[in-house]
Amino acid sequence: SSSNLSAGRCFLLRPPHSRCRRPRSLRASASLEQEVKERADSPSPSAGTSSQATRRDVRNIAIVAHVDHGKTTLVDSMLRQSKVFRDNQVVQERIMDSNDLERERGITILSKNTSITYKGTKINIIDTPGHSDFGGEVERVLNMVEGILLVVDSVEGPMPQTRFVLKKALEFGHAVVVVVNKVDRPIARPEFVVNSTFELFIELNATDEQCDFQTVYAIGLKGKAGISADNLADDLGPLFEAILRCIPEPRIEKDGALQMLVTSTEYDEHKGRIAIGRLHAGELKRGMEVKVCTPDDACRIGKIGELFVYENFGRVPVESVSAGDICAVCGINDIMIGETIADKVSGTALPTIKIEEPTVRMSFSINTSPFVGKEGKFVTSRNLRDRLYRELERNLAMKVEDGETADTFLVSGRGTLHLTILIENMRREGYEFMIGPPKVINKTVNGKLLEPYEIAAIEVPEEYMGSVVELLGKRRGQMLDMEASGPEGTSLLKYKVPTRGLIGLRNAILTASRGRAILNTIFDSYGPWAGDISSRDQGSLVAFEGGSTTSYACVNAQERGILFVKPGQDIYKGQIVGIHQRPGDLALNVCKKKAATNVRSNKETTVVLDEPLSYSLDDCIEYIQEDELVEVTPESIRMSKNPKISKKKNN
Repeated sequence: SSSNLSAGRCFLLRPPHSRCRRPRSLRASASLEQEVKERADSPSPSAGTSSQATRRDVRNIAIVAHVDHGKTTLVDSMLRQSKVFRDNQVVQERIMDSNDLERERGITILSKNTSITYKGTKINIIDTPGHSDFGGEVERVLNMVEGILLVVDSVEGPMPQTRFVLKKALEFGHAVVVVVNKVDRPIARPEFVVNSTFELFIELNATDEQCDFQTVYAIGLKGKAGISADNLADDLGPLFEAILRCIPEPRIEKDGALQMLVTSTEYDEHKGRIAIGRLHAGELKRGMEVKVCTPDDACRIGKIGELFVYENFGRVPVESVSAGDICAVCGINDIMIGETIADKVSGTALPTIKIEEPTVRMSFSINTSPFVGKEGKFVTSRNLRDRLYRELERNLAMKVEDGETADTFLVSGRGTLHLTILIENMRREGYEFMIGPPKVINKTVNGKLLEPYEIAAIEVPEEYMGSVVELLGKRRGQMLDMEASGPEGTSLLKYKVPTRGLIGLRNAILTASRGRAILNTIFDSYGPWAGDISSRDQGSLVAFEGGSTTSYACVNAQERGILFVKPGQDIYKGQIVGIHQRPGDLALNVCKKKAATNVRSNKETTVVLDEPLSYSLDDCIEYIQEDELVEVTPESIRMSKNPKISKKKNN
């Protein structure tokens, strides 16, 4: 009933001049029919004279949220409760995170499709990444759907990535269902979260209809949902009902000319390239000839080999697909993201996908260390070039350019994590290469130098706030807001910081707060150049002789700083073997052996060595400076001085 639905709504006391929330009630069937009629009567930009209609048996939704707010876990529960799996089937956690790297890091990197059936209606679900570095994945899939589930943590509330994905969805005009997740947390504050989300809608200039969003409270891990935070059902029924009620049915041109925008591609060893997208108009049949149109109106003829739709947790072959559904197409091996599969006779291209520009650039070059070729299979510049340009076919937010030399390539992305995931995938595929330090991409407008700025949100215990504020001040950060956060004694700081200042900041903040601070960032805008920023106060310990490290040499070396190497490890001249305790680099020999002469034949002293510092790929990329490189191989990650820059300094 309508009274039950509105019971859990949050009414805001706002000034008279401000827009107020209206409680949403169940729409009457008459108003629904009127809405469908109005939509059917409205003209479509690509329809011409073809009739507009809606498909009542399909809903297309994307699940978007900030990282770790529970998107993928919620999808798991939705799949389980729609009987996708057998009762006795063993299902791993976060089943949508199928990539090894995703499971190891506990994050979603690639958008993925699945579908469930509820009360005779097929619900196509797209699980999206939560990190801002993978925002291109979110932008790419939003034009496949009519609405989104905005998942918000019941303690943290709207975070930087929540703002980004909501802004994009509102620009598309999508309907939004807000899911306040993890309401069983001891310090949950659902009313505050709903109010904060509503204020975010108003900040982003949402329409009155969009501000009147439906709120569903849920515990994704247990598979429970409800219209009131205090009265949850035993299943996700209220969430499914909200999807059917609040997410519009797909508007289609059933009799119009065929149009399908390719928003994603996959590769299969047997089927070749698979194009994934939503069918906007017409009907697609297996074996039919189509026209593939590019945004610049260049067209070519192709043939549909196989046709699939998403059912439950897999792709199911079909003979035909009607407009409004999401499908996968095989047989056109040269198809690219952003192209349109159209009618062979009268088809035209749909508007292409627009992605925000990258903000960070890194140089990739062939491995020039003495250990080249010992661990990897692909070591030449041709191998490296082919792999990087192949990445562009799927990763729209990335750009690759040729560098100053034939064996160097400049790769641009949305952040260091975006590029680090590419590097990690390449080393697992058997590539060996070297990468330079990340650099921000600046712009010059009207003769003024502009650089990218990001909004940083830091949750930190109050006793460490002074150290964190000092760190951000050194990196040209401007404080925007400071407020008490959910847990007692925790504060939420919001800063506007140059992207340059964020490189290496995460480790520094974790050290300053003893690992208790949480840093989240999102791109904001380009602003005036902030001036010089010093990111590292200490120099490096550099080996001036190659060989195998010894305990005797390491004991003396560890007095100069913290080592990265342990005894018995092979190193080469110019490799970075530790962090110097003072500014400036120090060259030393960690391969020196103790001379075995009669004079020194006294009793051996016990050698006590400190545990060497183990740096991950992310840590190494944040650590290196202008004259340093990271050597990446399938089994090792090393850092070294850049010999080209060292020669220039000596000359």
